[in-house]
Amino acid sequence: MDSLLLRILDWFFLIFHTVWSIFNSAGWAFRATRKIHLATISLTAASWFILGIRYGWGFCPCTDWHWQVREALGEPVQSASYIHFLIYEITGINLPPGKVDTAVMAIFFAAAILSVVLNLRDHIRRRD
Repeated sequence: MDSLLLRILDWFFLIFHTVWSIFNSAGWAFRATRKIHLATISLTAASWFILGIRYGWGFCPCTDWHWQVREALGEPVQSASYIHFLIYEITGINLPPGKVDTAVMAIFFAAAILSVVLNLRDHIRRRD
């Protein structure tokens, strides 16, 4: 594959996946984005826990494709976690992967619960 195309894909995945992750963390907080947030957090859960049965818990197609692009660029990623990779890529700090994974799971479940509760509350309020 062309080196320029690989660089574009690398940047695409970096930006898209980072925005997706930030939105999954905070999209529940804004009434206007709650329905979309419920969809994105549900897709993430499906990826991690349903596709994860076959490909390994926490599997993410975005991460897998991004790692393939980095491999083709000759810049393989040493992290199994996208957030661990992102923290290292941005700051140069190599945090313990297990602690990063624990924090990611805590934020994910908190955001998922908040999304469900707030979407239900909004639905009940609209109905009344």
